[in-house]
Amino acid sequence: MPKQLAVVMIHGIGRQRPDYAARMIRNIEQQLVVQGYEPDAIAWQPVYWDDILAPAEKAYLERSLDTASLRAHRLRELVVTVLGDATGYRQLSAERVSADELRVYRVVHERIQQNIATLYHDQLGSHPVPMVVLAHSFGGHILSNYVWDSQRRPQQGLSAFERMNWLTGIITFGCNIPLFTFACPKIVPISFPPPRLAKRLKPKARWLNYYDPDDVLAWPLKSVNAAYARVVSDDRLINVGGAVIGRTPFSHLRYWPDRGFAREVAAFLVTLL
Repeated sequence: MPKQLAVVMIHGIGRQRPDYAARMIRNIEQQLVVQGYEPDAIAWQPVYWDDILAPAEKAYLERSLDTASLRAHRLRELVVTVLGDATGYRQLSAERVSADELRVYRVVHERIQQNIATLYHDQLGSHPVPMVVLAHSFGGHILSNYVWDSQRRPQQGLSAFERMNWLTGIITFGCNIPLFTFACPKIVPISFPPPRLAKRLKPKARWLNYYDPDDVLAWPLKSVNAAYARVVSDDRLINVGGAVIGRTPFSHLRYWPDRGFAREVAAFLVTLL
């Protein structure tokens, strides 16, 4: 079956496995079948970038936990992987910034570009279709930066699809973009829908932001400012993680396997099929 829709997935901070998206994909495909749609109509492309910073974080943890008198090892591992990913990726905008200080930012974005190129040329046969991006947690910040760069500094030689001009849907979940806006003198979101998106797709374009009320790392986006209120279609409250974990901050990790959230995602995807 020809692919009718492309879905790119970006994970957030903390340790992830290369197959981090497999369960969510299965859950969404099951919901598509229930609604009478063929899962084969969708080309899936999870982006895995955890391996870029993991070696340095792991090496430091091993040196410190083996030699220092430290308590709460598991919690410290979480702190290092979460804060290490965020600070390691950070974008620096000062005039004099070394190449090393921007290396991780560029490498993460190169990884996204490579995955989108694989999606476009290998799975889609260089035939563009509407693109939806699912971005969890810090992945929403990465996505925002990537789209911003694509819109402000588009790379020559890339197709319109690879330049994100076919971006028709954004689903952020457990998103913490607001936490990275406080140092900005003027907060400007990405242009969405993209200005070059086909006219027939613009009425269908949506940016849906999901957050669990117990997830302290998840925040509404429309309340950032009036500009975000215009580009974000809806902030949607959702409960993930079940009766126990779902009532704690650990709900932040439970969007991926949650069937209810998969049902929400599938409901949006069918509007583009």
